[in-house]
Amino acid sequence: MTIALLYVLMDKSSTERIVAGLRSWMLTAPPGSQLPPNRALMAEYGASPVTVQKAMRQLSTLGLVEARPGVGTFVRAVRLARPVDYGWQTAALGSPQARLSLLSSTQRTISPDAIGLHSGYPSRDLLPERLVRAAIARVSRTDAAMTRSPAAGLPELRSWFANELAETAPAGASPPSARDTLITSGSQSGLSSIFRAVVGVGQPLLIESPTYWGAIVAAEQAGVALVPIPTGPDGPDPDEVARAFAQTGARAFYAQPTFANPTGAQWSSEISRAVLETVRRFGAFLIEDDWAHDLSINSEPRPIAAYDDGHVIYLRSLTKSVSPSLRIAAVIARGPARERILADRAAESMYVSGLLQASALDVVTQPAWRSHLRGFQQQLRARRDLLVTSLRENAPGAHIDRLPVGGLNLWVRLPEGTDVGRIVADCELRGLIIAPGTEWFPAEPSGPFIRLNYSSENPERFPAAARILGEALDASR
Repeated sequence: MTIALLYVLMDKSSTERIVAGLRSWMLTAPPGSQLPPNRALMAEYGASPVTVQKAMRQLSTLGLVEARPGVGTFVRAVRLARPVDYGWQTAALGSPQARLSLLSSTQRTISPDAIGLHSGYPSRDLLPERLVRAAIARVSRTDAAMTRSPAAGLPELRSWFANELAETAPAGASPPSARDTLITSGSQSGLSSIFRAVVGVGQPLLIESPTYWGAIVAAEQAGVALVPIPTGPDGPDPDEVARAFAQTGARAFYAQPTFANPTGAQWSSEISRAVLETVRRFGAFLIEDDWAHDLSINSEPRPIAAYDDGHVIYLRSLTKSVSPSLRIAAVIARGPARERILADRAAESMYVSGLLQASALDVVTQPAWRSHLRGFQQQLRARRDLLVTSLRENAPGAHIDRLPVGGLNLWVRLPEGTDVGRIVADCELRGLIIAPGTEWFPAEPSGPFIRLNYSSENPERFPAAARILGEALDASR
């Protein structure tokens, strides 16, 4: 055991002892009682100031205490009045439109002491923080801070997205232009508008399985009927796609051909061409979600939209590579489809903040942006390989069918018959937060899977995370 890991375990043990001791004390303390000062707790438990502060944060997260700046920390008062009955809302609201009515496991906030491999975002140290802060400071002094953006987005940012896609187009192709591009506040809002404007309520939508959980939720909220298409490491079977189009009369297929979430897979060139031809043959649309365009590791992105003549609706986001606070994405579509999506976006949110758009444009047009991406991708490779090695050494029951060539995640298959919910809960009790794979299937899961984010914070804790998963799998058997 390394010295660093020993200190982490000792700190965690001390934090748990303080939390347990104070919770026991609060059972008899009246509401509003002041907790012992931090110095007293440090002396009683032989703990450091940081450990005591972690214990206070845990108690606050549990809703048991409240801090009063400059005064102290107090037992939260319990309301004794009869609770309000909201049962009437069940009848008023009816059944929820979306299957996932609660937050996804990827959106959870967790204790500072836990190992979090559940998130859908890279850790802060992987992002271009200096570029982002400098961009926001510069833009705040321009007219963008006080003026309204055009409904379709800033022309300069639209041109940047269009040029990025055009650079991957083959010779002789008709490249997209700024006129074909719309700016949205993140890819999630773009998906919602595409599903409403292009597919429509009650209409079928072909969708890969597994796929991005947010797309499943957005489609269900839009009232779209999902038609799952099994997908593998190289993409879906084009014959299955054609059969589904013929049987359902669907007008669109949502897919992630590049570094798919959750698997990290990339479609082969042959499957990309075959699916595009199928879409054209049926007079339909391919909704191409290129969310991980900047997150390549072993392969370069190959957007299908670069070969398009109007059948591909292309979506690209900067949220994962720039900052989660700059929720900027673009939809590139041609013809009436573009106008319908723009009308939906205008009705939904009028326009995207010009301040955020200009800040994002500032970041991606700086000379340091390309060097940041190279370093980012090297870090993703190193962290992916570290987590894979940790799993092989400490959790042999966790199997990876194929190494992801891009993205942020490992898609891990557990032994057949494993109760995924039980494994997730057991890991959480041991201090590891992971995401159950069930959220990524638009129908029944094809097996017991979990998703692990290798771009999360503190990669030095990956071996400990793998050991916890291995222990949970051993206990389940």
